[in-house]
Amino acid sequence: MRFLLVAALAALPLAGFGQASTTKSATVKKGSYPAAQGFDAAGSDARATQLADKVMLAMGGYPAWQQTRLLGWDFLDGSYQLWDKQTGDFRWQKDSTVAVYNLQTKQGKAFRNGRDISATPDGEKLLSRMYPIWVNNSWWLLMPFKLKDSGVTLTYKGAGKFMNGQPAEVLNMTFKNVGVTPDNKYEVLINPKTNLLEEWAYFPKATDAQPAFRRRWVGYQRYNGIMLATDRTDGKDGRGLGHISAFSNVPAGVMQNPKPIAKL
Repeated sequence: MRFLLVAALAALPLAGFGQASTTKSATVKKGSYPAAQGFDAAGSDARATQLADKVMLAMGGYPAWQQTRLLGWDFLDGSYQLWDKQTGDFRWQKDSTVAVYNLQTKQGKAFRNGRDISATPDGEKLLSRMYPIWVNNSWWLLMPFKLKDSGVTLTYKGAGKFMNGQPAEVLNMTFKNVGVTPDNKYEVLINPKTNLLEEWAYFPKATDAQPAFRRRWVGYQRYNGIMLATDRTDGKDGRGLGHISAFSNVPAGVMQNPKPIAKL
């Protein structure tokens, strides 16, 4: 199985991830959080959206998520990235290679050993991949915060079981004409005792009978007010995300540094 399994995200993902929703606060029920503009409310059901609200609360709550500005994490391929939710700046590094990129302008620069390689074939190729890399890698870190994102249809599948046999509540997450791979489907399994998303299954096609994988989403810790999980194993391979961090501000001299930096 490849490390990079690109997930479906909104065509305008920053509206769901980092910016305030255009939903009027008067229409938001107590204990819920506003869906992003473009969320498929008509195709989603009340049980599913209520569970999504419980997940957000268990993850630290919508205000804490909105106040989180900078996120950092290691991905499964050995890369390390930082994402500024407010500006859309995305910084990626692996070994001696660094890319600094803006998700809104789709512009950036690539460096190797501190030297600008943006105009070289390697640099151009890397920069062309920055947006899908962000889509994929941030999804593996932040999917529980995107249950009511733009283009998402969220439905309640019913009672199920985790891989360890414990009871779970299962949501189906599909997508409508958005993102890099809109044909994907996910089953997200929620622990009824904690209201945390603790397992997920990935279907390349929404019509697939069996998932391409089923993996844990556990190892939660609190980072600057929000809960994030490290463990992405299938019970056998030990895969996970490392050096997770979350901040309400951005340290000076970090995002545009052309050389690899120490992980925050």
